[in-house]
Amino acid sequence: MRGRPIDDAGAGTETACSIFETEGDSESMKIAHLAIRVDDLNAAGEFYENVLGFSDVRQGHTRDHYSRHLTDGNLDIALIQYDKGASSREAKAAGEGPCIHHFGMEVEDLDEWLKKIKALGCEIISNPGVVPVKFRAPGGIVAEVAPKGHFDLTPR
Repeated sequence: MRGRPIDDAGAGTETACSIFETEGDSESMKIAHLAIRVDDLNAAGEFYENVLGFSDVRQGHTRDHYSRHLTDGNLDIALIQYDKGASSREAKAAGEGPCIHHFGMEVEDLDEWLKKIKALGCEIISNPGVVPVKFRAPGGIVAEVAPKGHFDLTPR
């Protein structure tokens, strides 16, 4: 069954928040973004650009972090480095060291997805009014939803 982990006995167990239960949801959703928290933005950016062949899209400071967005034409990769002492819920959501911070999905109808996420008991991490909206998905990972077309995949 989709959205249900297998316990030690092999039986399905319910999750607190399972956004992928309804068949057909994947047609209105696309994973388009991966944010990676790094401790050296310049070194990480050079690696993604010069070794992996990603192209710059944009970079800049937002709220409490600096990010460099790159793309391979299919996926937006955001290399993020939080400001020293950053204490927002988003800054602390995935831990303080280098890690995959969150993945992002573009959806056809953001309001409908937010209703579903909230109804299923997912913890909303983003402050009210912030888009994309970050939330804690089953298993503890941080995910976010944004309207279709939010993530720019056009190299500069």
